[in-house]
Amino acid sequence: MRINVIGGGPAGLYFALLMKRHTPAHEVTVYERNPPDATFGWGVVFSGRTLRNLREADAESHRRITESFETWDNVDVLLRDAKVTVRGNHFSGVARLRLLNILQERCAELGVGLRFRTEVADVDALARAGDLLVGADGVGSLVRERYAGEFRPALEEGRNKYIWYGTPRLFHGLTLTFRESDAGVFAAHSYKFSPDLSTFIVECDGETWARAGLGRMGDAEARSYLAGVFARDLEGHPLLSNNSRWINFLLVRNGRWSRPGVVLLGDALHTAHFSIGSGTKLAMEDSIALYELFAAGADVETALAEFERRRRPVVEEYQEAARESRVWFESVGERIDLEPLPFAYSLMTRSKRVDDESLRRRDPSFVAAYEESLARGGGGAHAPA
Repeated sequence: MRINVIGGGPAGLYFALLMKRHTPAHEVTVYERNPPDATFGWGVVFSGRTLRNLREADAESHRRITESFETWDNVDVLLRDAKVTVRGNHFSGVARLRLLNILQERCAELGVGLRFRTEVADVDALARAGDLLVGADGVGSLVRERYAGEFRPALEEGRNKYIWYGTPRLFHGLTLTFRESDAGVFAAHSYKFSPDLSTFIVECDGETWARAGLGRMGDAEARSYLAGVFARDLEGHPLLSNNSRWINFLLVRNGRWSRPGVVLLGDALHTAHFSIGSGTKLAMEDSIALYELFAAGADVETALAEFERRRRPVVEEYQEAARESRVWFESVGERIDLEPLPFAYSLMTRSKRVDDESLRRRDPSFVAAYEESLARGGGGAHAPA
C-alpha cells in the first residue's frame, strides 16, 4: 500500500509507524507543515487503560513514552482556603513535544518518510497518488474542509475562553483550582508533566474575560494578571507562554468519517473537551483501531467502513462525557458558593462517567467525608466570613 498522511501529530505519526512496522513494504509518508521541534501547548495526559492499549500496539514506543512520564493518583480541588484530595485516579503526564519526538524517532527507525515544513497545497493530487490518504491535520483540518460535502462536519464553539500556559511551579497531581476575582471566577487545570514543568490551563466565561480586559492585554500583561489571580497557587512562579492565545473550545463532529480512499483521524475527526483529558488518547486509539483492521487483512474500503462502525460509539460516548464536563465548567459560577466537599463531589461526578459507586471504590474516605458533611448540613453555601 501507498499511504500518505497529512499531519504530524500523535494520530498521524502513530498510525504511520504501526502500518510500517506491520508491513515494511508499505510506502508510508507523513507531511507536516511545522518543523519537528515545534509544538503548541505543554503536557498531555494518559490514563492507565490507554497505556495498556499503547503497549499492546507497539511495545517500543510505549517503553520510551513511559520512561518520560510523571505519574499520580490524586486529584486536588482547591476552593477558597480549602484543598480536597481525591485519590485512586491513575494518570500520567508527558511533554507533548517529547511525545511527538518519540513517535518521530520511531517512524524514522521503521522507514516512514517524514516531510516536515511541507504544506500540502493539493489534497486531491495527494489522494490520487496513493491507496489511502489520512487526514490527521488537526482541528482546522484541510482534508476535512476539502471534502466537507462528504464528511459533513458539525462544529460547535464552547462558551468559555481558555488559554494553555506552562509554569515551573510543580503540581504533584491533577490540580483543579477555582479563584474568584473582581471580574468573576477563573478555573485552572494544572499538573506536572516533566521534572521541572507543569501545564497550567486557565478558563473563564466570556463575561469574566471581558470584565478583566484580557482581550485588550498583550501576552506579558495577561500572564501577569492571571499570575495575580492565582498568586497563592503559583507561589511566585511565573506563567510561561508557548504561542499561548485565548480561544474557545471547538467541538468537532463529522457525519461521515471517510470517503473513497480518504479517512480522518484525531482532532480532524473529533474533539473532546480538555477537562476530561482524552484528546490524545482518542487520537492514538483511533490509529490503533484503523491499523488493526488493515493488519487483519481488510481492504481499504472495508477497513474504513468498519473503522467508523466500531469507533463511532466509543468516540460519541467520550464526546458526551466531555460535553457534560465542559458545561459544568461553563456554569461553575452557579456552584462556587458550595462548601468544598460538595463542590469537589460535583466536580468529580460531572461527566457522568464517574458515579457514586465508582468514586467510592476509588477513594472511600473522600465519599465518607462528603456524606458526613451532608449529614452535618454542610451541602449548601459556605458561611460568610
